[in-house]
Amino acid sequence: MSFEWFVARRYLTARRRQAFISLISGVSIVGVGVGVMAVIIALALMTGVQGELRDRIVGSEAHVYVWKIGAPFTNVEEEIQRLTVPHVVGAAPVIRGLGMVQSSRSNATPVDLKGIDPAREAHVTDIGGAVEKGSLDALVNRAPEARDGIVLGHDLAQTLGVTVGDVVRLITAQAVIMPTYATPRIRLFEVVAIVRFGFYQIDTSGGFISLKTASELLGRDGPDLIQLRLENLDEAPGVSATLRERLGPGYMVQDWTEINRELYSALWLEKVGLSLTIGLIVVVAALNIVASLVLLVMEKSRDIAILRTMGAPAGAIRRIFIYQGLTIGLIGTLSGAVLGLIVSIVADRYHLIRLPADVYQITYLPFWIKPLDVTIVVISAIAVCLLATLYPSRQAGRLDPAEALRNQ
Repeated sequence: MSFEWFVARRYLTARRRQAFISLISGVSIVGVGVGVMAVIIALALMTGVQGELRDRIVGSEAHVYVWKIGAPFTNVEEEIQRLTVPHVVGAAPVIRGLGMVQSSRSNATPVDLKGIDPAREAHVTDIGGAVEKGSLDALVNRAPEARDGIVLGHDLAQTLGVTVGDVVRLITAQAVIMPTYATPRIRLFEVVAIVRFGFYQIDTSGGFISLKTASELLGRDGPDLIQLRLENLDEAPGVSATLRERLGPGYMVQDWTEINRELYSALWLEKVGLSLTIGLIVVVAALNIVASLVLLVMEKSRDIAILRTMGAPAGAIRRIFIYQGLTIGLIGTLSGAVLGLIVSIVADRYHLIRLPADVYQITYLPFWIKPLDVTIVVISAIAVCLLATLYPSRQAGRLDPAEALRNQ
């Protein structure tokens, strides 16, 4: 142990004449610890919310969407070949529409219709893993005399009071023209499967039918758009740019980051703002370190003078108080980091904070710990504590031994 570390440790552990200085040092440790813990928990919370929303949105939807401006896709296979650029691992045509669905046990409820090819759709979204009851294959493998099939979101099925095998009435805005009037199209469907993505919008209003049925029911000559799945969802902006250049002005391309840009911008701003706000706790604790070290320098002025007269250089005196303040910061930072990690892990594992899914799209607050976030918080807290020691240590190094001993 070096001379400076030895003296700094003695100053930290020795009983002082002024108990108030020890109290301030203790408060500094607690303050740094609470600040670091709060920042780590806040970052884990915001990272978890961002990640959970991203996974649920991207799991229920595709990574990239391609529209043909002013016309449907009439030659799907040829178009998919054009869209198969590097990093694209799946493609599926889709017809979108709106309607109302009704059962014998409920009133009409809005439904967001999606006409799909089940085989292709399973390579673009996580619909295969979201099936709770029934089978997606039943959408297309129908007996000649059987009704058309429909797949409903879990919450929508509960609202309608139906399960697999029940019949629902689907109403769309595309009218059937009669000689003297027009009437909405109404068709009976058999519920062939129920899916649960964990994403509120789809679970409460999503309805999936076959492409052929959607084309007939919604009056479309072909798919409205083609969805693409990528090897890595973070490659979506680059793939979108490539497709825009390849397809030209007759097509519109959007990826999941563009569609959800406002949501993720808001979450990022909340993450940064919350972290900076809570980080002020560490700054306040650092000011307590300044106060405790300044008072300690005043109390130990006689000791400092004796050390200087014995040959200790001013740099060694400065390092004594830097080490002391740094030790306070390290103890507070490491204890706060450990507590923050424990709280985040327990809260995430046991889903301690529940949320209304209709407001936040998720049922509980997830806490995702990123090693980089923890590292940044720990290094920043130690740096703040180190800066707090510079002024008191500088004052200790500049102390005049003769003046200090004369005043004792």
